Amino acid sequence: MREYKELYIGGRWMAPATDRRIEVVSPHSEQPVGRTPEASTEDVDRAVDAARQAFDGGEWSRTPPEERLAAVQRFADAYNARQAELAELLTTEMGSPLWFSQVGQVGATSMALADFLTAGQNVAWEERRPGSFGADVVVRREPAGVVGIITPWNVPHFVTLAKLVPALIAGCTVVLKPPPEAPLSALALAEILDEAGLPEGVVSVLPAGREVGEHLVTHPGVDKIAFTGSTAAGRRIASLCGQDLRRVTLELGGKSAAIILDDADLGQTVQNLQMASLLNSGQACIAQTRILASRRRYDEVVDGLAAMVGGLTVGDPMDASNYIGPLVAKRQQDRVRDYIGLGESEGARVVVGGGGMPDGLDTGWYVRPTVFADVDNDMRIAREEIFGPVLAVIPYDDEDDAVRIANDSEYGLAGSVWTSDVDHGLDVARRVRTGTLGINQYLMNFTAPFGGFKASGIGREFGPEGIEAYTELKSIALPLG
Repeated sequence: MREYKELYIGGRWMAPATDRRIEVVSPHSEQPVGRTPEASTEDVDRAVDAARQAFDGGEWSRTPPEERLAAVQRFADAYNARQAELAELLTTEMGSPLWFSQVGQVGATSMALADFLTAGQNVAWEERRPGSFGADVVVRREPAGVVGIITPWNVPHFVTLAKLVPALIAGCTVVLKPPPEAPLSALALAEILDEAGLPEGVVSVLPAGREVGEHLVTHPGVDKIAFTGSTAAGRRIASLCGQDLRRVTLELGGKSAAIILDDADLGQTVQNLQMASLLNSGQACIAQTRILASRRRYDEVVDGLAAMVGGLTVGDPMDASNYIGPLVAKRQQDRVRDYIGLGESEGARVVVGGGGMPDGLDTGWYVRPTVFADVDNDMRIAREEIFGPVLAVIPYDDEDDAVRIANDSEYGLAGSVWTSDVDHGLDVARRVRTGTLGINQYLMNFTAPFGGFKASGIGREFGPEGIEAYTELKSIALPLG
């Protein structure tokens, strides 16, 4: 049982304003595994005041970039030293399979930290350009100010540091509101931030629910909001930020299409789709859950996916041999099961999986990994983000039809093309309206911008663009001759 009694406010451990607590329950055993304070709006006010003072009157925003990078390097070193512990904590807290906590959560976070540190060394913080009237202009990138960060539960460290680290490199101060489903791992991050020795006021960590998050979004002391979560919540946040013209970055939902061309190596494709489509038990916005196969090879693709999914081990996420773990909460289990029932009622055919608990399990928030065939792209299971291990196999007539179906979605976050002709696959990828794609794989690249088209978000993370998102541009015209 892991318990925290204080919140991390302005770089100090402090008693919360109320006695409300978050009880953390294991998605596998359904038993309590931890407890933390639940932050209140009063705690947000204290944190924003500290961040505002640190930004306006402190030294952090004016600290040379190389010193800010050195502080982030200290954080990265401390984070890397605790990787094994952090992976187990994430699995305990939100049910992520241990293999994914090790590789796709903590391991990916460590890689992203290294890439941000490299990118931060190459940002042009100030440059001098020839002006229109004969005198030079100085163009500066300055920190955006106080940043409110709101993160989801599915990959909490990875998503948090995709925002926190570039904000710190840019010279911003931060108030982080992690979700109530993952408060233990959030306060473990606060311990590491404390060890890194950031100046007072620069970072606060306040686990809480939506009401407190909305208070942070609308707080007059906040200059920018960075959010990852559902499209519905993103729309709400965008509308609130729009009222005050507050800067906002939104990384939202997805319903990504994997286009399998007829010349693809089907065995290799199915093997790689196991990761691309079912990572983190399907609880990933980038998951390739619409599988597009030509009518000529449709049955072959369905059979291959059914064999792969049907062979996955499901169970205790602490057992590294289990590929699929539980979903994060009972409500998520109910949601995914409802979608499986909906797919059947819409006329799709369950090839493997379906409703009910996986064999051998009688507790935990599990669902059976499921493959639907005979899916039309107008069905809700093909249009709405399910956020669980459910795949929909959709037939297409020809390549143009495949691109049309892939683009026939309100989302545009990720996607993939599977082919033996990489150059041709690249041509097809250029026609798909999504922010990121892969050829014969889908892996996020932390040196390149990540984000979505359409309802999948606003703005970009990672790469130099991810740091620049936390800056404002200033132009200073020098005197005329």
